Amino acid sequence: MQNSKLGLDFTKVAHAKDVARKIADDVQKFVEQYSTVAVERTLCRLLGIDGVDANTVPLPNVLVDEIKDKGVLGEGILFFLGNAIVETGMNPQQIAEKVAEGELDITTLPVHPTDKIKAALKPHVDASIKRISDRRAKKENYLNTIGEGPKPYLYVIVATGNIYEDVVQAQAAARQGADIIAVIRTTGQSLLDYVPYGATTEGFGGTFATQENFRIMRKALDEVSEEVGRYIRLCNYCSGLCMPEIAAMGALEGLDVMLNDALYGILFRDINMQRTLVDQFMSRVINGFAGVIINTGEDNYLTTADAVEQAHTVLASDLINEQLALIAGLKEEQMGLGHAFEMDPSLENGFLLELSQAQMTREIFPKATLKYMPPTKFMTGNIFRGHIQDALFNMIGIWTSQGIQLLGMPTEAIHTPFMSDRYLSIENAKYIFGNMKNIGDEVEFKKDGIIQNRAKEVLNNAIALLENIEREGLFTALEKGIFGDVKRPKNGGKGLDGVAAKGANYYNPFIELMLKGN
Repeated sequence: MQNSKLGLDFTKVAHAKDVARKIADDVQKFVEQYSTVAVERTLCRLLGIDGVDANTVPLPNVLVDEIKDKGVLGEGILFFLGNAIVETGMNPQQIAEKVAEGELDITTLPVHPTDKIKAALKPHVDASIKRISDRRAKKENYLNTIGEGPKPYLYVIVATGNIYEDVVQAQAAARQGADIIAVIRTTGQSLLDYVPYGATTEGFGGTFATQENFRIMRKALDEVSEEVGRYIRLCNYCSGLCMPEIAAMGALEGLDVMLNDALYGILFRDINMQRTLVDQFMSRVINGFAGVIINTGEDNYLTTADAVEQAHTVLASDLINEQLALIAGLKEEQMGLGHAFEMDPSLENGFLLELSQAQMTREIFPKATLKYMPPTKFMTGNIFRGHIQDALFNMIGIWTSQGIQLLGMPTEAIHTPFMSDRYLSIENAKYIFGNMKNIGDEVEFKKDGIIQNRAKEVLNNAIALLENIEREGLFTALEKGIFGDVKRPKNGGKGLDGVAAKGANYYNPFIELMLKGN
């Protein structure tokens, strides 16, 4: 039996995980019956299809829109591509280019036997699997040779809009001591139902997530990793309407961390829940196989709901996200389950409540690379108080052995951080992490005190919420606004028209191969 500093009852924890598993299994029964335009475009990208047509429409979109417009999306793009390979002898990229030029209609070709279609696809599938495996091996070689920084990893952002300027700032942050560089994605990209192409030099609030931008930044971080003598991880976002596509691009280009929440797009971007839940499975299968750590977004609940009253919703969502990730083949160590330091600073004993919740999250998910978010909701622009708030957050991060510490900035709520702001934040964290390194091993909590009782209360409330969700089903629970006080209709939101029931010819060998290979 696991020991608990908080006096948690681990039979209750096991029950909570069992209920969350039933919720996730129910979702998965739905997921397995459907595909989406994003999943099908992902399969195109995995087969090596890239580039844009004369109107700058990405070729994966050209192909998938073709079968969607003909009403045969449910048969799956691989059926049509494999059949076209047999019929024409061309490779997937050549077929995509012919379709884009209006010279080929893949939906009207004579249909060949299934075994021939699968055999025609196999070399392209195998090449894709090998490319991702080789990319993961390169990362693991770095970790085995030059190593990396200790946990909690120091995570900072770059967000200039220009990938080349991002490179300058990212390398500077690495030299200052950062372990993970997150390239913030341009505002609104999650709502684009396509992935922009090529290197980008303009963006608002961040930089476009494109495969070329991934390649440029990964190369720059490999260079600075060798310079500073520790591996620097690269993070981006595979959330939104292109969730699995961006996961595939990240896997091909060697990203290490991906924002990849099962519920975030539904709640905070009004993306249709059916679309998101199908997309998240494919994206997580890819991330699992590529060795990527996924970050989930439960911290966002506390930007819309009260951190004291709604802490149990964060835990309940973490438990559901964990089970959905396990179904997709992710190891617990690859789960950056999210939580946040978001109490009102005027709250008496708020620090004790925050410490309780962070320790509780660590004990309930002992192997996870937990993602701990800094204060944002109550950052006012007073940089001096803000720096103290971040210091308290850093104290809890080292005390409770968090996995990824998203460093707060003293200028939060004023502007995108300057390099000097990042330096102050990294210095703050390194000072506290060094000075308080073993505090978690040394300090025990008073039996039935404020800290222990808070954790037990949050766990009990999370269990009650999970049991309610299991009775209702996740779709109905989301309609009722259980998370973050946000209500979403099952048949509303963006992207529902891109969901299709799988047909008789549907074929996707990547899921089985990736689950088996992880």
